[in-house]
Amino acid sequence: MPSPNSSDLSPSSFILASIPGLEAAHFWMAILLCSMYIVAVTGNCAVLFIVKTEPSLHAPMYFFLCMLAAIDLALSTSTVPRILSFYWFNTREISFGACLVQMFLIHTLSAIESTVLLAMAVDRYVAICHPLRHAAVLTNAATVKIGLAAMARGVLFFLPLPLLLLPLPFCSSRLLSHAFCLHQDVMNLACANPTPSVVYGLTAILLVMGLDAILICLSYILILKAVLRLPSWKERLKVFSTCVAHICVVLAFYVPLIGLSVVHRFGKGLAPLVPIIMGNIYILVPAVLNPIIYGVRTKQIQRRILNLIHIYNNRTVQ
Repeated sequence: MPSPNSSDLSPSSFILASIPGLEAAHFWMAILLCSMYIVAVTGNCAVLFIVKTEPSLHAPMYFFLCMLAAIDLALSTSTVPRILSFYWFNTREISFGACLVQMFLIHTLSAIESTVLLAMAVDRYVAICHPLRHAAVLTNAATVKIGLAAMARGVLFFLPLPLLLLPLPFCSSRLLSHAFCLHQDVMNLACANPTPSVVYGLTAILLVMGLDAILICLSYILILKAVLRLPSWKERLKVFSTCVAHICVVLAFYVPLIGLSVVHRFGKGLAPLVPIIMGNIYILVPAVLNPIIYGVRTKQIQRRILNLIHIYNNRTVQ
């Protein structure tokens, strides 16, 4: 295989990053990633199946959970199989077109997830601060419209990212800093001035993820004010406990996202291992944790999972 910095490399491909000094351990790293991927797929498929088959869960909050599960499945599936192929079969090259498609999917799905998390924060705000209006405001039809709006928003904001990279010439070095394609990573390999792409990428992230994060914080400030007006600590804890699962999911999404952004913007002198680890955390950790968090915190889902396990055990015994 040609060197990553060689000009003999086809101009239509990039080289995925290996873990420095741990190339011999790629097989075991792939097993770890594959295990996490199986957990993510199993957990998110279980959430989708349980909500679909349980009529009592056909409510806005659970539809939002289904949206998160579908997004996590799509995001992990658009990246992890390609990483496993690289680690197990040493297929380091990824075509320019496949790289742009993967980049579009990663950024668009992340934007959609951010919008859904904002919608869930608004759902908690209305449920706690305006409980009498909750059923009228957040209907099933309104939830579907929010999901469609989240998809349209993600596509409209992040479709220009790969389009802005199409006309740029790229240098002989095609070595990425991840085992998948991100806009900041590919953009840094361009020989021409990438300023328009830099400015648009930063603007899109601030107007989507940045704005969503601010509005989520604002919604919880209003929720906290409403909770603190309750007369007893027992009531305050009971009401605020309904938000714990959502807060955990928000942190699982935004902490890796912010960490990865900081590494790209300010981590030029960091070891190559850091962006690879941060990238894998960003892709897989939310997908693994989200169904676990809601499975533990949501009694209806927990009860349904236990019922399915009980039915399976009875059939096995028979």
